[in-house]
Amino acid sequence: MNGKWRIHSTAIIDSTAEIAEDVEIGPFCCVGENVKIGAGTVLFSRVDIVRNTTIGSNCQIHSGAVIGGPPQDRKYKGEKSFVTIGNGNILREYVTIHCATGENSVTSVGDENMIMAYAHIGHNCSIGNRINIASYAGISGHVAIEDNANIGGICGLHQGCRIGRLAMVGGMSGVVQDIPPFMLASGPRAQVYGINVVGLRKGGVVAKVRDELNKAYRLLYRSNLNETQALDAIENDIPSSPERDYLLAFIRNRRDNGHKGRSFGS
Repeated sequence: MNGKWRIHSTAIIDSTAEIAEDVEIGPFCCVGENVKIGAGTVLFSRVDIVRNTTIGSNCQIHSGAVIGGPPQDRKYKGEKSFVTIGNGNILREYVTIHCATGENSVTSVGDENMIMAYAHIGHNCSIGNRINIASYAGISGHVAIEDNANIGGICGLHQGCRIGRLAMVGGMSGVVQDIPPFMLASGPRAQVYGINVVGLRKGGVVAKVRDELNKAYRLLYRSNLNETQALDAIENDIPSSPERDYLLAFIRNRRDNGHKGRSFGS
């Protein structure tokens, strides 16, 4: 190691890279053009930060990870695009995160996420905060995952899907439609089967609101109502709360954006 940055002698650092103090860069790492790395971040051995990537402070990026590589997208023609990663993230071995398709577009990851070994995040994704993505999960392009969600191992998420806040997707699931906030989903074509009681409790959602969200779940998935009728019943029969209101807004936003049919794998 040398200097205040603790950079191993075998690491290759592009002259345009901006490395904050107290960054540690291990053996055989490559840090490419226009990369920025925040204070206290550690790159273990053989990490490749390709280009146009910003990494926040106090992150851990483990061996074999590749961040900022070109997207697996035939539309990509080499245009300048970006990856931004926030603070306090842990990226385990061989994680891959690709830059976006489209001039000046961004693939973004927020703060305090755990992305486990061999997981992949595709181009133009938006990953929020405090999310767990388990090993071998494949996140296709243009997927949005909201705060405090959990994605199980060996999951596949179809492009353009949205996973709501505090939702949980079980391992080995195939997600082809949006999963609303606060819900549990699982299966080869993932279906919602309940509310995420444990996650809601840990997230500080009080018992009364948890019960009301369970009523909303039953109206959406266990009644004879169609989606429009279920949404009306939730709005009319269940008291307003930030969680209820967000659930309604999430589903209505999906409908307004042109999705058809009964929602969310029911």
